[in-house]
Amino acid sequence: MIRVSSLSKALQRNIALIGFMAVGKSAVGRNLARRLQRRFVDLDRLIEKAEGKKVREIFATKGEAYFRQLEKRTLHEVLQRQGQVIATGGGVIMDDENLDLLRQQTTLIGLAAPIDTLLARAGTGSKRPLLKGGDRRQRVEELIRQRGSRYGQAHFTVDTNHLTLTQVVDQIINRLNAEGDPHANVDG
Repeated sequence: MIRVSSLSKALQRNIALIGFMAVGKSAVGRNLARRLQRRFVDLDRLIEKAEGKKVREIFATKGEAYFRQLEKRTLHEVLQRQGQVIATGGGVIMDDENLDLLRQQTTLIGLAAPIDTLLARAGTGSKRPLLKGGDRRQRVEELIRQRGSRYGQAHFTVDTNHLTLTQVVDQIINRLNAEGDPHANVDG
């Protein structure tokens, strides 16, 4: 297990995890927060708590546009605090303002995995509103094609395929230790 005692004070900024659904953002985020002794925030769970409904129910009853408004507002609220590990929803980065905020105000870490791995982790997709109906593989390929360049704007990315949760968290901590604050050498 990698030691975290050497993480710089500059890295008290928020850490946000982005990536496609079922890539492991919540599980990795929870474990990373525990290792770094930080507060863990799952945007989808905050939205569910505020609405009193699961994400899939919000999509079904009020639509994706309504959910994305809630997501944007919740992200703004969460970013008012520092020292957190934030697991975002897979589509949060499709909004330009959300992506800009995440890049500027957090250490933005992408999590990635091959399509076969994502499909296996997502199970039947019954709890994933964007996978309902039609060919799941085709839908995942389409969504990744739409989102790929935005996921690529993370400060760094970890491929979670064939890694245990501990190994993914270790890789993130290693990168944070090695690279420090990605905003430290940015003009402006």
